[in-house]
Amino acid sequence: MADKPRRVFVTGTAGFIGFHLTRHLLDEGFVVQGYDGMSDYYDVRLKQRRHAMLLQSPGFSTTEALLEDQETLDRTVDAFEPDVIVHLAAQAGVRYSLENPRAYIDSNVVGTLNVMECARRHAVDHLLMASTSSVYGANEELPFTETEKADTQLTIYAATKKANESMGHSYAHLWKLPTTMFRFFTVYGTWGRPDLALFKFVDAILDGRPIDIYNHGEMYRDFTYVDDLVRGIRLLIDAVPPQVDARPDPIPAYDSLSPAAPFRIVNIGNSQKVRLLDFIDAIEAELGIEAIRNYMPMQMGDVPATWADASLLQDLTGYRPQTDVRDGIARFVAWFREYYGK
Repeated sequence: MADKPRRVFVTGTAGFIGFHLTRHLLDEGFVVQGYDGMSDYYDVRLKQRRHAMLLQSPGFSTTEALLEDQETLDRTVDAFEPDVIVHLAAQAGVRYSLENPRAYIDSNVVGTLNVMECARRHAVDHLLMASTSSVYGANEELPFTETEKADTQLTIYAATKKANESMGHSYAHLWKLPTTMFRFFTVYGTWGRPDLALFKFVDAILDGRPIDIYNHGEMYRDFTYVDDLVRGIRLLIDAVPPQVDARPDPIPAYDSLSPAAPFRIVNIGNSQKVRLLDFIDAIEAELGIEAIRNYMPMQMGDVPATWADASLLQDLTGYRPQTDVRDGIARFVAWFREYYGK
């Protein structure tokens, strides 16, 4: 008798990363239950289109509700009975957190607690939750490694994600719930969010509008292509943190595995520090149009550089993101032109 397909509950399936991950899982034969609040933080039509594409697969079903709606969340998870939960839904955006911090507490803290309660109640094989490179905050030693202290968050968005990491560790310890937090590094790619830099730059350049370049372009980011990111997440599903009494002794110095819980933090990044001005040059080359550049000072809460050490991901999964930023930009531009007819 064939093994039953694994059942994965994914939050944020209408979102940029959740859409790509779900499509990847469905292609591998997983059964996926989606959950998304369809908030109007950006154009809901883009989210509706992503969900419509996923719903073409018989292995996908979805519920549209907020994470803060505990009753609906509980009912949906209880009916699905997942083997694994991947929690991607969040109020995203560093800059919006300056305008509406309460939205981040409601979604990212209260909503995440509700998800963790579902994982505890169903004793899932593995709970995986999204964090961000923003938790490294004011840290200056590059590249960022998972074992370094990260206590200097600079925005409420980053603070809520660091809170999620602490919450996840406590549940992993109390309930022996295997939990992996992954820290994303500047994700970009097809079906991307309109508030992300690549989307905004391409849209403005094609329309002949100026682009805002913060810190006069003297910024560096570890741009990670979305397909690489979701492949990393997929492989981490199988890299379950061991229980305390079943782990190697000693734990390797580079491993973020907790000494007190089946809990681990993993960077998912391209491991390349790309200068923002070089990123813009590559966009201009792909479009064949020069941008009208509006140089501006550093924004509140922003950091000059991010750069991932992804060696732990490679050690756990045998995989490391590797898409060249020029190739990733070319794929995004092709999608953008087709989708928006520009």
